[in-house]
Amino acid sequence: MSHLFSPYALGPLRVKNRIAVAPMCQYSADNGDATDWHMMHLGQLALSGAGLLMTEATAVTPEGRISAADLGLWSSANEAALARVVRAIRRHSSMPLMVQLAHAGRKASSKVPWEGGACVPPAAGGWQTLAPSALSHAPGETVPLALDGAGMLRIKDAFVAAARRVRALGIEGIELHAAHGYLLHQFLSPIANARTDEYGGSLENRMRFPLEVLAAVRAALPSPMALGVRISATDWVDGGWDIEQSVRFAEEVKRGGADFIHVSSGGISPLQKIPVGPGYQVRFAARIKRETGLPTISVGLITEAEQAEAIIAAGESDMVALARAILFDPRWPWHAAVKLGVQVEAPPQYWRSQPREYPTLFGDTSLGQR
Repeated sequence: MSHLFSPYALGPLRVKNRIAVAPMCQYSADNGDATDWHMMHLGQLALSGAGLLMTEATAVTPEGRISAADLGLWSSANEAALARVVRAIRRHSSMPLMVQLAHAGRKASSKVPWEGGACVPPAAGGWQTLAPSALSHAPGETVPLALDGAGMLRIKDAFVAAARRVRALGIEGIELHAAHGYLLHQFLSPIANARTDEYGGSLENRMRFPLEVLAAVRAALPSPMALGVRISATDWVDGGWDIEQSVRFAEEVKRGGADFIHVSSGGISPLQKIPVGPGYQVRFAARIKRETGLPTISVGLITEAEQAEAIIAAGESDMVALARAILFDPRWPWHAAVKLGVQVEAPPQYWRSQPREYPTLFGDTSLGQR
């Protein structure tokens, strides 16, 4: 019996195993619309044997995109384009889907990574960025406009409108992106938030806008839909957001109706110093789970089946999310099932690929052997 391959529930969302495909930006959309790349990318991952598939960061407004090639869900055209991908996945996979809704804030208007990822100022074809405060992410980058009350309301309404589009698509869950230095994280971190009104200063004030977005989205969703939040547990910068504040935020997120928290780290400042190593963020998820009881998802250099099994078995988190590892090996869950001696779900079209030395990997595949 494998802990990693045991079923679980993120609130109302039941998954067949504890492996999630993490959100991974593809920078391949057309004015926010999903393209053939998303059909291929998400389609193959939906056949991976994981328990849950999350989309990449999906912008709720055009100016909320990290790059001009980001996926979006602010228009009917965006919804229709993503619906095409969802329909194809539904025909061939039972894997539940989740959309990560996001606004990049001051980290928006950037080039795609393979073109260097640098900030693109308005004069060079980019756009004016928005943030809690008029503080740029790095020296020389566009100084964002500090959001006023009307601007914050517009963004909150955009999150709600996008959540309703997710609901209309029949997708099972939503994750709000409050990590990696994007807008909701910018409100949380004193490094990016220098406001002097009710949205800045104290921890309670800095949490206020992300919690308002959570409450508004929760109110717009039916109870069968799962809702969670992704956070950076620490900024890895002295004087920034840290694990103690993350625990407090997790308590409020739980009180606000979130079904889970997805624990990452960093992204708010180029001054960050991250001690990267295998499972380097798991301890943050473990502490949040232990102190709040909120279901947690761990992510970050989880690459081996035995490592993932140990994390779940020890109760350090309830699920693990794979990103680079599953891009490199889209059949990671199959190979993990082999190592752990358990069965995994595979489409019948692939049953004949089952190696002879693992005759029960896909269960009874006798009908596929003709």
